[in-house]
Amino acid sequence: MRIEQLTYAIGAELIGVNVAHAINDDGLFAEIRSALLKHRVLFLRDQHITRAEHVAFARRFGELEDHPVAGSDPEYPGLVRIYKTPDQPNDRYENAWHADATWREAPQFGAVLRCVECPPVGGDTMWANMVLAYENLPAYVKTQIADLRARHSIEASFGAAMPIEKRLALKAQFPDAEHPVVRTHPETGEKVLFVNAFTSHFTNFHTPERVRFGQDANPGAGDLLRYLISQAYIPEYQVRWRWEKNSIAIWDNRSTQHYAVMDYPPCHRKMERAGIIGDKPY
Repeated sequence: MRIEQLTYAIGAELIGVNVAHAINDDGLFAEIRSALLKHRVLFLRDQHITRAEHVAFARRFGELEDHPVAGSDPEYPGLVRIYKTPDQPNDRYENAWHADATWREAPQFGAVLRCVECPPVGGDTMWANMVLAYENLPAYVKTQIADLRARHSIEASFGAAMPIEKRLALKAQFPDAEHPVVRTHPETGEKVLFVNAFTSHFTNFHTPERVRFGQDANPGAGDLLRYLISQAYIPEYQVRWRWEKNSIAIWDNRSTQHYAVMDYPPCHRKMERAGIIGDKPY
């Protein structure tokens, strides 16, 4: 296996390896996992694997989970089908910077995403290094956000376009989760800026140390949250991957965010994602 780093900040391509071989090869899997922690997102071309092999490889990282809105393959629970078709021009959930399922109490560890069919041009995906985003914040901002916590909502994202009864039922099933604004990576100990498109508001901003008058909280808290979310937009923290059929991306959802670029004309873009259950951020 050869590892080719793609940018200074994030991302590497694995060359000369088939992920199916790592299902039963402990040494190879250990190399891949080590590379994932270092580079945060890994890419592979020409992975001619079955759905069963896709699921089996992803399960080496942990158990898989379904998505309550996006459908899974009926034969392989946990293998979420992200299928864009020409009759879905307004299906827009992925073209915002986000980490998967932060609206859960325990967001995903990561994911293994395989391209089944892609546009002839366009439809790239981008990832951002949120450890670097935190490290490069001004010192006074780090002090300001050190103890802040924030809510993440599926109701206000996936549920927003639903009829009110269905939206409220979704919220009842998945109440807004509260997470630290700066989480600690459970394996590396790194500090991670942990707010994204699912984040609705801070929950403990309104304290005497931060707020003299109501105006300090509103719009002050909102302005700070927008500033923090915007750190993922900085190109120096990013890598961009051009998909081909049978390409695979493996990413650490705890330290990255991603964005699916919807810059393609009406056509099919079919992806299958095995999302791996994670732990509660601290």
